[in-house]
Amino acid sequence: MDRFRYYTDGKQDFVVLKHGTCVVIPEGLSEDAAAKAALEIVSEIFGFHPDMNPLPMDDGNLLISYNHPAYSVVLEEVTQKHFEIIRQNHLNALATDEVLMTPDGPNRFDDFGMKALFGRCFFFMDAKMPVVTHLVRRSKSD
Repeated sequence: MDRFRYYTDGKQDFVVLKHGTCVVIPEGLSEDAAAKAALEIVSEIFGFHPDMNPLPMDDGNLLISYNHPAYSVVLEEVTQKHFEIIRQNHLNALATDEVLMTPDGPNRFDDFGMKALFGRCFFFMDAKMPVVTHLVRRSKSD
């Protein structure tokens, strides 16, 4: 939550799901309306195709955006701690029959790509069994 608030400069209301997916929602929604909006956004992404766009952030972490306002934060300290397991299992993170084109070829991933697939797994877990854990309001100083 802290990292995503930093990435949005504290200017967005967002909902956090159990496995860390952050979903930007319209400002000022009630808790129930915020949860409903977040779950609809996650469903739209998962029901269509979870296109992802991984971006390196200034603090060394990775932020994955999707085709609707949902995001996964991949903490560098977590990936470093578990990178050998990520490296050995990253292809298990592909959806059935999925082919992702990379500069190295189809379904060939460098360290950055492996970290992106790792992060997207948490989105998949949130999409399959969505549980809202937090509602974060934008900073009032704006």
